Amino acid sequence: MIEVRNNLIVCILLLSLFPLSLKSQSNEEYKMELGGALGGSFYMGDANYSKPFKNIGLAGGVIARYLLNPRMAVKGNLLVGRISGNTSNFNNKYPHLEDTNFKRAIFDLGAQFEYNFLPYGTGQGYRGGKRFTPYILGGMGFTYAPPPANGVFTVNFPIGIGFKYKLKERLNLGCEFTMRFSLSDKLDVTKKEGLSLENPYEIKGKGFKNKDSYSFTVVYLTYDLFPKCKECNY
Repeated sequence: MIEVRNNLIVCILLLSLFPLSLKSQSNEEYKMELGGALGGSFYMGDANYSKPFKNIGLAGGVIARYLLNPRMAVKGNLLVGRISGNTSNFNNKYPHLEDTNFKRAIFDLGAQFEYNFLPYGTGQGYRGGKRFTPYILGGMGFTYAPPPANGVFTVNFPIGIGFKYKLKERLNLGCEFTMRFSLSDKLDVTKKEGLSLENPYEIKGKGFKNKDSYSFTVVYLTYDLFPKCKECNY
């Protein structure tokens, strides 16, 4: 009788600890996120001064995010997009009333710092953590646009906004809009003859003046990797 009672007490203790073990596993904190993104890209420059999402093309790639704390992260990306433009329906008229068009791929490798407006996460260390948050970002990257005409390699400076939501413990869904300001005026130059959109008015500009920019608008899905506290998983 005593043995049965002792076994019953042991079983009750184990059952009472089981939910706690589940809770510790489901509230793990992680160091990184890795995933993919898919969306659209568009260009702004000498063939499109002020109309966002004009001639939008397909874009996608991979992203990795290092989580500094619930409000801050550093993200890296490798994205590929398609940009295009046409001056035939453009309000501005270029010298000799010429028109031109272009279409090309762009490769973007960069890093950004992100700031969450709300503490993001579900781990035990995230006091007051939320399953969702809007965020802002800024950083630096490199742009490569292969031929036609001449290939272009330049620096870009992205700024943007986003929103992310934790679908499950380790699964994150988000959307993001960024403008990437390049230091080149040749992203829209794909032909060696005819009207060139590299400084068509022959007005020199410094810094970002008279330079091309482009945008990525993407939806992404990432998965959490590398627990911060593995010794707690028991």
